[in-house]
Amino acid sequence: MGLVLPWLALAQPSAEVVRKIKPGVRCPITFKESAALGSATQLKMRLRSADTPDAYDVRKESYEILVPKGYKEGVPHGLFIWISAGDRPAISQEWEKVLAEKRLIFIGALKSGNSRPVFDRMRLAIDANDQLRQMYTVDPTRVYISGHSGGSRVASMLGVAYADMFTGAACFMGVNFFTPTQGKGGTVYEARYIPHPEIAAMAQKESRFALVTGEKDMNLDNTRAIYEEGFKANDFKWAKLFDVPGQTHSAPSKEWLEKVLDFLDTGK
Repeated sequence: MGLVLPWLALAQPSAEVVRKIKPGVRCPITFKESAALGSATQLKMRLRSADTPDAYDVRKESYEILVPKGYKEGVPHGLFIWISAGDRPAISQEWEKVLAEKRLIFIGALKSGNSRPVFDRMRLAIDANDQLRQMYTVDPTRVYISGHSGGSRVASMLGVAYADMFTGAACFMGVNFFTPTQGKGGTVYEARYIPHPEIAAMAQKESRFALVTGEKDMNLDNTRAIYEEGFKANDFKWAKLFDVPGQTHSAPSKEWLEKVLDFLDTGK
């Protein structure tokens, strides 16, 4: 018998919430209910974790959302769910323009940085995914999880462990994997999580993973090792390394974001 997964079991978010969101402008947003997929039971099962997540209440959390100015109900848009390394979901205005052009709704949680427990950061992204699918006309093939540095590491785990919920992951200057990999000079990068095998198999066959690093990125060796000995060695069909010349441990230019999104969007 296959793995049975709960899906969107929440009440429809209020139309009033949608009316308060002004397309083309970053707006605050909160949610009243959490997704069943973000429960402690689901997290432990999907990450094969012996640890139990701490108490979490999405009603006490806040997000920032940016809906493209040209959004119209009935016209499918993708989701670009961001996990920051810091306390604010910060991306540049240049990136915001690219997301709008690509018909991607941006959302990121506040206080979801590296100091926050990993399970909380995951649940914040899961709840955003679940709620926005109910609020807007979302193209289910274009639901992407992303982040920078430590946030990107969390995004990379969600891309595998929640492959039924996120169709791709854009990992900027940080990535984790579920088997050990070896870099230069014999450096070993340990496995960071253990995904449920059935869901990992789905990610291997169907999900897209863009791993972005750069010539001067402190995570360059780590990212290359995980790409070669992790994703490629474990037969992930759609994984690609983006090695940006001269790039430091910072978000790359909009041109590279466009290349990443074009890869994630291929065939959709």
